Amino acid sequence: MRRSKLALYLLGCGFCCAALAGTSGTDGSDRLVGLWGDDVALAQPVGGTLTIDGRAGAWRADIAGFQVKVDQRGKALSMSLPGQQGMFRGNLAADQASIRGFWIQPASDNSPAYASPLTLKRLQPGVWAGEARPLANRTFQYLQITRAEDGSLSAFLRNPEFNFMREHRWRVQVDGDALVFNDPQRPRWQLRAKLDDDTGHLRVDWQGIGVFDYSRRDRDHAQGFYARTPAETGYVYRQPVASDDGWATASLDEAGLDSRRIAALIGRLGETAPAAGPQVQGLLIARHGKLVLEEYFQGFGADRVHDTRSAGKTFTSLLTGLAMQHGTAFTPDTAVLSLLPQYQAAAGNDPRKQQITVGHLLSMTSGLACDDNDDQSPGNEDRMQGQQAQRDWYRYTLELPMAKSPGGGQAVYCTAGINLLGAIIGRTSGMWLPDFFDAHVAQPLQMHDYYINLMPNEDAYLGGGIYLRPRDFIKLGQLYLSGGRWNGKRIVGQDWVERSITRHAEFTPDHGYGYAWHLHQMQASGRSFREYAAEGNGGQFVIVVPEFELVVAITAGNYGDFKTWYALQNLVADEIIPAALDNRGH
Repeated sequence: MRRSKLALYLLGCGFCCAALAGTSGTDGSDRLVGLWGDDVALAQPVGGTLTIDGRAGAWRADIAGFQVKVDQRGKALSMSLPGQQGMFRGNLAADQASIRGFWIQPASDNSPAYASPLTLKRLQPGVWAGEARPLANRTFQYLQITRAEDGSLSAFLRNPEFNFMREHRWRVQVDGDALVFNDPQRPRWQLRAKLDDDTGHLRVDWQGIGVFDYSRRDRDHAQGFYARTPAETGYVYRQPVASDDGWATASLDEAGLDSRRIAALIGRLGETAPAAGPQVQGLLIARHGKLVLEEYFQGFGADRVHDTRSAGKTFTSLLTGLAMQHGTAFTPDTAVLSLLPQYQAAAGNDPRKQQITVGHLLSMTSGLACDDNDDQSPGNEDRMQGQQAQRDWYRYTLELPMAKSPGGGQAVYCTAGINLLGAIIGRTSGMWLPDFFDAHVAQPLQMHDYYINLMPNEDAYLGGGIYLRPRDFIKLGQLYLSGGRWNGKRIVGQDWVERSITRHAEFTPDHGYGYAWHLHQMQASGRSFREYAAEGNGGQFVIVVPEFELVVAITAGNYGDFKTWYALQNLVADEIIPAALDNRGH
């Protein structure tokens, strides 16, 4: 995912802990003590009511003060705002009652382009309207300054959306209203700040990137800094609310889970200190096909979509199985290049590329030099996305050298290979990837308000990063646990489900890999249980434990902190499975 200059710098800085010079408040530094916050609203994408008027002459679209021509080709409609500030593409229903499609917000310095579903409903003959709601382009920064017993000041800087700041220390000199942040690791780098007496704001100059305005915040005006706002005096469990998204709900007790144990877990998560512990942002549990727990933290809620990061790769596996059902016939054993003749020249003369199969891409055993864990690998995801010479990422991937022959049991984490499956899905289905996802996944699974990140060619990036509501995210696990059915309706074949969660390769002996599913043996209460999971950076998990008919979704903000976010799986082993065992009398 692309980042702004500020984001890239902060990623390098990590969590910031600042030691401020001065051993007492005589230098005026007492004015700095407390919580400060900055809501960074970057350039916001165009949104609002989109109206398409096809009553007379050329069709026209109106949105946010723009009036542009609509390109009509049969039932297919499209429009673009000047300066590439937004696009719509959709299809008119046969009865002309609606136009269903996608609003496309452009890429920015800190994010890729996104496509979100948009349905325009008929207002009168020839006129349709709907609400375009692009993904908000904003981030929060919080700075908490406290005085230690020795009189020095320390500061903790936190960004809840992207975890830009982590594990970094500054030394700060205070001279009246002026502060200088010195980086011991980079002696020539300084940040300067000033306390503005007129506004009461702390203004921090990020060396030409921008001046950021921190204002004083209290607990009730720092949503996302604390686990819960306002502070809870005691957690009380409530059964999830049934809505129109297909989830039947039940209580923990009805599902056979010890409600006292789960309530204690939620209470502890709600009391997590801002500077300590894993930053869990959502925890959902489904058992026996019903949603029984739905809790949010860190400013997130049921209707707020969450970045699923690489857990979105598992949707690519689902889409591949669906393409086999609905498109041109192929199997996991089909050679990739036989399905992509337009890219034969990109493969070059290495005969090993002709041997790469669909199954190799799904199991990360393609042999391509695309190791995301090696910064020097030419196919590393960050290098692919950061380069500008080749805007066709499918071609970029197939032009990579081979690191070894395809196949074998050793998986190499390769996002570029998973994304390449998008070329196969698109060609064999004959559909734009967002349309295919909407028709065969989102609508059948009754999903709401999702955002698919796009590549430079305006097709979906299937290497991860789709934003979903957590209630929709967890459906992925329930679909597979139910053998490919959602609420009794067949979505994908059971044979594909079983094949996908079968071990085809491994990263380590304890970490197997199916078709974009991570496979583990979970140790809980002295026993071992089989589980398979979709996993993403920061702590995005959909974990399925078949023996208990259990699905758990976790969303979190520990991006880049592998040790912390990967350990979040232990919540299932240490708390949730024991809650099921306790109710079985074990």
